[in-house]
Amino acid sequence: MSGAQPEVRNYRHPGSSKRKTRVENRGRQVDEAARSEIRALLGDRPRRRDLLIEHLHLIQDRYHHISAARLAALAEEMRLPLAEAFEVATFYAHFDVVKGGEDALPPPLTVRVCDSLTCEMAGAAALLDAVRGGLGPEVRVVRAPCMGRCECAPAVAVGQRHVVNADADKVAKVVAAGDFEPEIAPYIDYEAYAEAGGYKLLRDCLDGKRGAEELVAVLEASGLRGLGGAGFPAGSKWRFVRQEPPPRLMAINADEGEPGTFKDRHYMETDPHRCLEGTLVAAWAVEAAEVYIYLRDEYPGVREILLREIAKVEAAGLDRATRIHLRRGAGAYICGEEGAMIESIEGKRGLPRHRPPFPTQVGLFGRPTLIHNVETVYWVRDLVEKGAEWFTSHGRNGRKGLRSFSVSGRVKEPGVKLAPAGITARELIDEFCGGMQDGHVFKGYLPGGASGGILPASLGDVPLDFDTLQPYDCFIGSAAIIVLSDHDNVRDVALNLMRFFEDESCGQCTPCRVGAEKAVQLMSRPKWDEPLLVELSTAMIDASICGLGQAAPNPMLMALRHFREDLARTPNE
Repeated sequence: MSGAQPEVRNYRHPGSSKRKTRVENRGRQVDEAARSEIRALLGDRPRRRDLLIEHLHLIQDRYHHISAARLAALAEEMRLPLAEAFEVATFYAHFDVVKGGEDALPPPLTVRVCDSLTCEMAGAAALLDAVRGGLGPEVRVVRAPCMGRCECAPAVAVGQRHVVNADADKVAKVVAAGDFEPEIAPYIDYEAYAEAGGYKLLRDCLDGKRGAEELVAVLEASGLRGLGGAGFPAGSKWRFVRQEPPPRLMAINADEGEPGTFKDRHYMETDPHRCLEGTLVAAWAVEAAEVYIYLRDEYPGVREILLREIAKVEAAGLDRATRIHLRRGAGAYICGEEGAMIESIEGKRGLPRHRPPFPTQVGLFGRPTLIHNVETVYWVRDLVEKGAEWFTSHGRNGRKGLRSFSVSGRVKEPGVKLAPAGITARELIDEFCGGMQDGHVFKGYLPGGASGGILPASLGDVPLDFDTLQPYDCFIGSAAIIVLSDHDNVRDVALNLMRFFEDESCGQCTPCRVGAEKAVQLMSRPKWDEPLLVELSTAMIDASICGLGQAAPNPMLMALRHFREDLARTPNE
């Protein structure tokens, strides 16, 4: 602890009969230079426990790594046990904790090549080999999980700048140019949004012209469900939180790490204030005095936009009922699970929580918490202003509403497609994506990203919505549609996805931690041991704590059910 008095100990050296006195501090000694650096870096920022990850980012951004000396100094400054700071720093992939000396320091620039499914289909493995070793000793090249740019695969992050539709030459040019800050495309800023009628709904709420019950009734009538994957009715969630004793809080889950998913990024980087107004209206409705937006670290451009535009919202006095906190993830897919996200916002490792209690009762900092995905709050303004009937007037095949589909893979025009709920994969490909790429025949698709399973083209006419895919042991999740063709070996697809789950398991429970690793080993063999894989999958599904381990076997099980001809092919054939 800073300022603590050294402890005086009497000890006897082996073989000596004389007692000697030694003055020493307990534990790791904090380097004075590191202490000065950390104090200067933190400045007047609070030293609260929940800001540990934010402060770790300050160190990582400034020095491109986190040394043992600076970590010890940070722990002392925040009055935390060093072990606690260490376990948090080493949990997240974007923190480079250096345990050795100068020779162990990573190069100042890191280039990350996405190897998730859509990027692998676009040649990421060959790109990784081409980039490695060709950029000089000052550059570290590593593989990385999904960056949320599946519509322009393969994707590469050079520092914080993303290179899309990447090749080795493009990456080399960005490295040579030396500009590693994120690019920000034109978007609807505060002035344009307000001029077009934005924030009128929020102002009406703050001025008492709207009632919370009125808004809850609109959401319930619209049938809007959580669009981050779980699909819980949004209106019911508002009502449940309102019934809990105050103070109440709110959290926005902007950590869309599911491979194939990028719709939240699209909305935040094109129309951020529609998301912010929906957030503040929802917080007002449940009387949440504070809202925490948890943004994945793979979206540095979105972070710059939000920092800029939240400041304008505050300057306009629109945060007078709810204070906005922007929190930064650090490269952990598991933090898209709401319990793990709560833990991370509190400055801890992103370990999923056991339920019950549910976050609506005991959530962030132990308070009742309304948790929504970005797209869910994006719809709030339109629903209230246009009415529930407008929303329910859309839909196909007996389903109601609109869905934002993140479409990638073997289609001519990938991207975010706003389409009627209940549309089929075949309709989505033909009507919204310009059809299949030339020379490719529709073979199958992932209806819900990495964890949603894989269906063959013969089931391409199943309506895509909540509850329509369960009969096929799949689910829509966040509506990430990855389209496969006759050029793809589903054996390789399933192995790529299982490797993702192996990498991203938080390690808290044995069925997921050990099961995913064992599954990768078994699936890498020339011939799959089907009985053993099915037995292993059953254990993972039944005993894993959260959805990661429970859903990880889905692609493999679907490969066994629908694509047996691919299992006889050599891997990568």
